[in-house]
Amino acid sequence: MTNKNKVSKRIIEQFLFPSVTLNRTKLQKTVTGKTIVITGASYGIGEQLALLFSTYNVKLILIARTAEKLNAIADIVKENGSLCNIIVADFYQETETERAIKELFTLTDTIDIFISNAGKSIMRSLENSLTRYHDFTRTNSLNYLAPVNLILATTPLIKATKGQIINISAINALLLPAPKWAAYQASKTAFDQWFRCNLTEWKIMKIQAKTIYLPLVNTKMIAPNEKYKNFPAMQPEQAAFRIAKLIYSSKSYDKPWWLLFLQTSSFFGKYIWEKISFLYLKKQNEKSI
Repeated sequence: MTNKNKVSKRIIEQFLFPSVTLNRTKLQKTVTGKTIVITGASYGIGEQLALLFSTYNVKLILIARTAEKLNAIADIVKENGSLCNIIVADFYQETETERAIKELFTLTDTIDIFISNAGKSIMRSLENSLTRYHDFTRTNSLNYLAPVNLILATTPLIKATKGQIINISAINALLLPAPKWAAYQASKTAFDQWFRCNLTEWKIMKIQAKTIYLPLVNTKMIAPNEKYKNFPAMQPEQAAFRIAKLIYSSKSYDKPWWLLFLQTSSFFGKYIWEKISFLYLKKQNEKSI
């Protein structure tokens, strides 16, 4: 990428993802002394959330696959004056999710904020997926079934504290289906629908359930896709700030200011989108011949 293109990208990112100013007083009042569980906490958004909260005298329980990285983050959290426990688990495996739940219950009998952040991104065409059924089972396990299992298990603890459940979702869940994104979009949409179906019941339990719909975020999760290198993307620190602001605010969701225009276009332009998608894929197939 040339310097000119880098500058242009930064300008576009500043326009699409304006900076967020935190009300530190409100955040401190909301999280100080609280027990906060974060899944997918070893890198990216989860890591930034852990570091952000660690300066407010909280008790963090961090869950992810990478033990070495979790331990490194835990050391920083403790240096910043907060308590921290880690749970190493691979949510691709249901047995690992069940073990993580049991371990979580041995670490705490109180949960004030549960942040469902762990996720997997995958972009693969239907033709290249014909012998890869495991792509769908693994993506569905991590993006849908594991968080459902965790939240079902922890809801009684969150109810007891009149706490919060935060769903870290993606804008794709609110938009028209996109070619090559079947595994990812289906799993994220499934969890988003499950989450929204429960909102009224959680409200009756005095649980605040909130969702943040994020655009492309510059994390380890998107690194394998070369096409993303030149795409405008939100930084993990920005995403963490937006999540923190959502936690202390009265809002039940957060999404990019421009998503409304895409949703409107999706509603009225379904035929046009399908036509554009068809022509694009046809052109890509012709190039590969």
